[in-house]
Amino acid sequence: MVAAREKIGLAALAIERVRRGALARMRRSRLLRWRHRAPIADDLLLAPPDLRPPDPSFVDEIDAGNFGLCGQTVQLRGASPFAVAPPSQAWARDLHGFGWLRHFGAAWTLENEAIARRLVREWISGRRRHSAQAFAPDVMGRRIISWLSHAALVLDGAERRPYAAILLSLEDQVTHLSATWRNAPYGYPRLLALVGLVQAALCIAGHERRLGLAERPLLEELDRQILPDGGHVSRNPWIPAELLLDLLPLKQCFTARGLKPDQALLAAIDRMLPMLQRLRLGDGQLARFNGMGATERDAFATVLAYDKGASAPGDAVSPLGYARLHRGSTVVLVDAGAPPALELAGHACAGCLSFEMSAGSEVLLVNGGMPAPAHERSGAAARGTTSHNTLELNGQSSSKLVRNERLVRDVGSAPIQHPDRVTCKVREADGGIALSASHDGYVDRFNLLHTRTLSLDVAGRRLEGIDRLDGTKGDQRFAQDIPFAVHFHLHPRSGVRPGPEGSAELILPSGARWRLSASGATLTIEESTHYAEVVGPLRAQQVVLRAVCYGAAEVHWALEQVECAGAAGRTSEPDTADAVAPAQPQASTDTPASI
Repeated sequence: MVAAREKIGLAALAIERVRRGALARMRRSRLLRWRHRAPIADDLLLAPPDLRPPDPSFVDEIDAGNFGLCGQTVQLRGASPFAVAPPSQAWARDLHGFGWLRHFGAAWTLENEAIARRLVREWISGRRRHSAQAFAPDVMGRRIISWLSHAALVLDGAERRPYAAILLSLEDQVTHLSATWRNAPYGYPRLLALVGLVQAALCIAGHERRLGLAERPLLEELDRQILPDGGHVSRNPWIPAELLLDLLPLKQCFTARGLKPDQALLAAIDRMLPMLQRLRLGDGQLARFNGMGATERDAFATVLAYDKGASAPGDAVSPLGYARLHRGSTVVLVDAGAPPALELAGHACAGCLSFEMSAGSEVLLVNGGMPAPAHERSGAAARGTTSHNTLELNGQSSSKLVRNERLVRDVGSAPIQHPDRVTCKVREADGGIALSASHDGYVDRFNLLHTRTLSLDVAGRRLEGIDRLDGTKGDQRFAQDIPFAVHFHLHPRSGVRPGPEGSAELILPSGARWRLSASGATLTIEESTHYAEVVGPLRAQQVVLRAVCYGAAEVHWALEQVECAGAAGRTSEPDTADAVAPAQPQASTDTPASI
């Protein structure tokens, strides 16, 4: 049953969706189209840099007759990529966004230049036959940015008529996007559409007068979407990095035109960089929370190169709801926030109070993370609580899926909601650091509140935890015991074996060992799946603390580094016969929703 407040929320979203659609149609009408008509594009003043790393092998694949995007490859067999059936929506969106032009620039030859130019012409000539995805506001924004960034590739040396056709198409797309950007889904897609408009106003001759019309809403959206701590309202750790890859070139375009970027733009950039540092583990990757998959290492390194290091990440809980515990060489990152608004929760995860942990440059515990687009069928299982390092009750997740078909179409997959109230405090403790947090995700179903405390000692060599389930209405006694489990997922490259006195030894690739012990639950070593890999889900291992709750329950556990002679500097896999081997690729299957 859908609660009354949920019905009201869905109705409000539907009304807003209808309003935006009506306004967009009105702005595209012949009567008002003149207001958005872009000046004739007869020349480009500059080409913004493309900070995303190229892959020269992409061009080799095209030479072999293949077109690979989002981990999926289509065999062209002599046809245009715009004429073949796309294997997925993600592939089609990437295709029409033209971000792949950067790969041609990295493998420049006269022949490759001709291929890139031909593909642009094919898109223009087949425009009327393209699917609606090609004209989604964010896809248009990406296409405009890509064509401008690689103008030298597609325009230099072009004959007069193809040159004019490309500029005319740019003019039409800017006009269309000016009328429809408001219809972009709230979040990064709307920001991307606006960045494309501002980029066009700076780069195309005669568009200067349109700069204010595009810049003002971009600044308003940045103020609305980027929180004071630099995080994005979607709570996806990668969105700030993705956005910086767009905003940093935009900032350079202002400078190249002799204009001063608005302070609001500079402030948003300065806020996001420290947040990315806060969400990094010791191996340099971002924590796998709320839609985060495998970190794009090269792109991330490019973004971090712009960090002036003015502010180091602190230990306090951020407004976004993430806490960072750091002592010695150990880093623990905790998700202590509620899911975002429904229209932003299509990839959010039911991982409230979950954590990830690194020891030095190695990752010790990880959440499952989101799979790559080519393996999106595993997304439901990856988003469930059991794929996170936290407590799950009765096999159910702490969040619920909202099954609304129209909303699913808008946000890409079913959004989640709940917990509604999440608390978190961080304090110093004898030179170490401690966290106390709770969430009400299980209150509606079981009247139970989950409370978690974590304490990291001053040397960063011991992490103690307590997971409690307490009745919200005082003492209670269930008619039957309810099972619960606390999960500790290992990275696929790590191993685990039984330790002394019912403990488990977690073995890192270097040979370093950590011992996990517990009281109040039975410790078991079980299979797991790590989803955040470009190659697809990998088999991994997890340690699970299983027990039952009669109305209240408490589990104590501790992770402590074990001295291991000769382990320093080792880079081989664990050599113990009974340690679980590193994971192998696992076929992606249709998995029932785990939320």
